[in-house]
Amino acid sequence: MTGRLLTEPPCFFRLALLPYAQMNRGLTSRILATVETDAMVRAGERVGVAVSGGADSVALLLLLLELREKLGIVLSVVHFNHKLRGKASDADEKFVAKLAVKHGLEFHSASADVAKKAKKERANLEDAARRARYDYFRSLAESRVCGRIAVAHTADDQAETVLAHLLRGTGLAGLGGIHPRVGPVIRPLLSVRRNEVRSFLRARKQTWREDATNRDTKRMRARIRKKLLPLIEKQFQPAIVQHLTTLAELAREDEAFLDAIAEERMYALVQKSSRRARIRMGDLFQPWKKEEFNTEDTESTEKTKALSKRMVRRMVESIKTRAGQLGAGHVDAVLQLAHVGQNGNSLPLPGGVEVRKERDALVFQAVENAGVRTSQSTPRKYEYKIDLAGGGAEVSVAELGCVFRLRVIDWPPKRGETSRDRPVLDRDRLRFPMVLRNWRPGDRLHPQDHRSAHKLKRLLNEKRVSRWERDGWPVLTSGGVLAWARGFPVAAEFAANERTRAGIVIAEEKIER
Repeated sequence: MTGRLLTEPPCFFRLALLPYAQMNRGLTSRILATVETDAMVRAGERVGVAVSGGADSVALLLLLLELREKLGIVLSVVHFNHKLRGKASDADEKFVAKLAVKHGLEFHSASADVAKKAKKERANLEDAARRARYDYFRSLAESRVCGRIAVAHTADDQAETVLAHLLRGTGLAGLGGIHPRVGPVIRPLLSVRRNEVRSFLRARKQTWREDATNRDTKRMRARIRKKLLPLIEKQFQPAIVQHLTTLAELAREDEAFLDAIAEERMYALVQKSSRRARIRMGDLFQPWKKEEFNTEDTESTEKTKALSKRMVRRMVESIKTRAGQLGAGHVDAVLQLAHVGQNGNSLPLPGGVEVRKERDALVFQAVENAGVRTSQSTPRKYEYKIDLAGGGAEVSVAELGCVFRLRVIDWPPKRGETSRDRPVLDRDRLRFPMVLRNWRPGDRLHPQDHRSAHKLKRLLNEKRVSRWERDGWPVLTSGGVLAWARGFPVAAEFAANERTRAGIVIAEEKIER
């Protein structure tokens, strides 16, 4: 056979390829079923395939090329260069670009010095790379370059992830591993073994790039891949990958169900704004009942502890202002604060959140420098002089994001005037200088409906204004005496009465951003 050009493979070679052909058809059908059953894409949708150059992502691209007509989708190739392996990283990008040209597909790429980024942020290198990559994917989706981004995680990746989470310590969410769909990202190969992918490529005589760092056993993921999983498969359970992927599926189902319950209970029981969440202790520990929290009722609280913990996590997640992972220890500390903490005690939490016990409730607040106890952690201070010479005044308080308008009106008010429901001061009883400022310790106010003056701090406590809410709380002074404070009747000394000829109405509005 020397020098002979084979126009078709010999019989034994065709027989050897037959299992690959059968497997290939089965693999394509499985991917089609996965994508259609999970409604991962819609007809006419633009789908970017994230191709690193490795075997898994190259195989995903070829599989979706076969299926694009059946799915009715428009494909493009997406690549992110992490600049972690020098010339090898650039060679990966060139390989992927040529693959896109070969199949007549649009090519979208971006790059970042991830090592420098990780060092600057003092972050784990793999985490920084993943965040940079997925930030790019999201940007493509947000700019409508691609409606979906298909990523090539396999069943082996899923098994490795679940094991990694177990080794680090995890709960039900961690057991869920890699999700098939997260936002614009889809993962059609999660049920496919890595060896199937390589067999598919070899049958197609399609080359791929190998990342040397995947073999670096200094990394835990590589040690799991090269040492732990083969050991378990050989000596304990040959089907460990399948079992771990099944475990992940079941965990995600349970997690979704419990999350739905927690979301419903949150909606019913939590008072929430964009930066604040408040829940009564009784509702936190007995979310199914409308009764006060009883520290001796340990049996019922044990039954609902999983839901209580989940609600704590969701409250923190809903208001946090920066990255931060809430661990099991943090959640236990929050519940301990609720159980035995004294009124006014607080805890800093990851993500720029602080939780405080206020009588019968826990209040979670997004706080700048949460957990940092320095001399710089000072209240918001401001002070603006008021000039009523023009018949009124408008003061923009950037520190609060508010505008205060002081308007002079006739008194008694004319027909249709709604000022009776607002704070009204007697213009002629006011003394200058008039100042709009933040409240200060020692401030005293004699509200119109009180017999005597009280410390403003006491009045705020009685009104159950939290420590965070009262930061920068506005007051108006007249000749150094408090004439008004937000949320209270005006001071009796300056209140409009039957002898008043002209009143001053105070209105507060949020600054439009």
